[in-house]
Amino acid sequence: MKSLASRVLSLALPAVLCGFSTINLVNADLANAQTAPTKPLTIEEMFQPGGLGGRGPETIEWSPDGKKLTFVQRDEKGEKGELWYADTATGEKKVLVSSAKLAALDPDVNKVKNEREKERLTRYHVAAYLWAPDSKHLIFDSQGQLWLYDLGTETAVQFTSAADPSGDPKFSPDGNELAYVRKHNLFVRDVGGRGEKQLTKDTGENLFNGDIDWVYAEELAVRSNYFWSPDSKEIAFLHMDESNVPIYPITDWLPTHPTVDNEKYPKVGDPNPVVKLGVVGADGGKVRWISLTSDADTYVPRFGWVGDGVIWAEVLNRTEDKLDLYFVDAKSGRSRIVLTETTPGAWIDFDHAEAQFLKTSARFLWPSWRDGNMHIYFYSFDKQNPLAADAKLELQLEKGDYEVLGISGVDEVASTVFFEANKDDPRQTHIFSVQLDGSGFKALTDAEGEHSAKFSDDGKHYTHTYSGPAHATSISLCAVGGPCSDVWHARDTIAEYGLRAPKYLEFKADDGTTLYGRLLLPPDPPASGKIPLIINIYGGPAAQMVRKGTPDAFDEVLARKGFAIFAVDNRGTPGRDRKFQTAIRHEFGAIELKDQLTALDQLLAQYPRLDADRIAIWGWSNGGSMTLYAMTHSERFRAGVAVAPVTNQQNYDTIYTERYMGLLKDDKAGYEQSDVTQDAAKLHGALLLVHGTSDDNVHFQNSIQMINALISAGKQFRLMIYPNKTHSIAGKDARVHLFTMIEDHFERELKNQ
Repeated sequence: MKSLASRVLSLALPAVLCGFSTINLVNADLANAQTAPTKPLTIEEMFQPGGLGGRGPETIEWSPDGKKLTFVQRDEKGEKGELWYADTATGEKKVLVSSAKLAALDPDVNKVKNEREKERLTRYHVAAYLWAPDSKHLIFDSQGQLWLYDLGTETAVQFTSAADPSGDPKFSPDGNELAYVRKHNLFVRDVGGRGEKQLTKDTGENLFNGDIDWVYAEELAVRSNYFWSPDSKEIAFLHMDESNVPIYPITDWLPTHPTVDNEKYPKVGDPNPVVKLGVVGADGGKVRWISLTSDADTYVPRFGWVGDGVIWAEVLNRTEDKLDLYFVDAKSGRSRIVLTETTPGAWIDFDHAEAQFLKTSARFLWPSWRDGNMHIYFYSFDKQNPLAADAKLELQLEKGDYEVLGISGVDEVASTVFFEANKDDPRQTHIFSVQLDGSGFKALTDAEGEHSAKFSDDGKHYTHTYSGPAHATSISLCAVGGPCSDVWHARDTIAEYGLRAPKYLEFKADDGTTLYGRLLLPPDPPASGKIPLIINIYGGPAAQMVRKGTPDAFDEVLARKGFAIFAVDNRGTPGRDRKFQTAIRHEFGAIELKDQLTALDQLLAQYPRLDADRIAIWGWSNGGSMTLYAMTHSERFRAGVAVAPVTNQQNYDTIYTERYMGLLKDDKAGYEQSDVTQDAAKLHGALLLVHGTSDDNVHFQNSIQMINALISAGKQFRLMIYPNKTHSIAGKDARVHLFTMIEDHFERELKNQ
């Protein structure tokens, strides 16, 4: 259950509070004047086209030669867009493709009518264009039709025209051919547009060749399932058989005669897609199938080419605590395990544990949790005979009590690895570099906040995206060790709307573990009485709530209504070491709620003007689940809002749930304990339950089951259903309606004594 990024709040700066002078401390906090706003902050303003900060660049890409950084920039309404580039040598920005041409090549995603397709394009970051290896051509994916654009002549030629959409285009390394996926099969065509060849010929909706199903995309972050060989002669691809994967029906009730879209979705304990690797020649011919493990109930989340004739593949077991790295002879199909990673008592942190092979030497980078934190390990192998022996560990590149959050780039000439990590503060992310011999560790960023980078192929330049408690989002083009030039700045929402950074706090869990929290108090101290408190929770393994990013607008809206807004990251949330993250293994709810209540007690002791009798809780996705769990396992909450919650973990998908909860057959008691529908009779407080009917992630079924349980228990509650809306409940009208309803719910339930 990935987090809903648009509602995961990011905030800033540590402040450990002691017990002395707490009343004076609170009064000082309340009296602090906010930044004088120049624009009114309303829910309608929050969801205007482009948002408060303005519409940022889309589809930021590097040209293969490293000379251009390209991005699509649209007007605020998204109606007109141009493809721009920034010159890496000068930083100068120019239009590469005009708005008149781009209108047909890359239409605004908001014009896509189907909510599920719109969410697929945005949630999984489907690229609208792709650079050719010569850095002189682009391929555009215009809603399923591919167009080849010549930068020299500034003309576009329609490359595909089939009735069925084509997607995931990839140029061969020599630039002579283009591969793509159509109706779950692989096709190749000469870049001149001649002679389309169909490489795989399965029929039916259950067999995928190079295409991606929902669960691999959502839970393993798979963005492509086929790759060209370095010599441009072959393609390795993943074949998926979904025949035995159960169906979940998604109904559109708006037409007079409703329609049903049957989604293949493996829930806990269900059969997963059966996968295998294949290799096929770019000119067609018979597919060569590769033999990996004899266990069919496994995942193949990543694979690629080590070099000509040799493939690498990662195989993850179903309990997700063992990952094998295979090397494969592509011609014979013979394979060998060259590295095994195990995490007894935990799981493979696959969001971060992804191999990266160097291009110019027989070595690769391997992130691992093995010492208790996520760090980068450097391996080598026999280039002449990769299958001859196990991969050899050369060294651990860096170490310390922090998490490496991703490898951003490699400069092989300079022997430098660039990565993102939360060193010194898990509420921040910074960009670092280290030499391949483990020397020269240094930070490339130092300003408080969240920094991320996307490096050019040669590792000489990078985009630098930055936001902080006092800094709206900005994007720069930087040379490693050199200057940066501006690409885009969000509007200064902090100054224009008076957004305030929260107070950053630290608490102690019952085992002594530090928990990070944040508190935003009303800007004007009340004349008398206590302050009602709203807790915003996520609580699960996919998102942190306490981050040092740009202050959250909805928190500010609520604070100006007289509420205090609080969040804390309990054990089980990411960004901390393996022990912290895996504390919730085999159960959802109990430890999370214990940490939330422990932190709440400490907060109330430190801030006595907060009203312990007027506390609400709300969250989205896992935060919605935790809201229901809290309201059925505690009497501390007067009100709550649960948006798109999982109400029974057996309703959710295999890969995510079994990673944390284990297999159903091994822990039925744990699954039963996390089923909040069984505790409906213990609901305490005024509940608002919210769901979209087309949610293909957390199914509407979850709320239906909760509704039934609450009715059976004789519990009154409020319900809001959004027709055809997906997990994000996107769109201005729906968002304004929803957030206004949330605000009204808290006004009604917390303001009445």
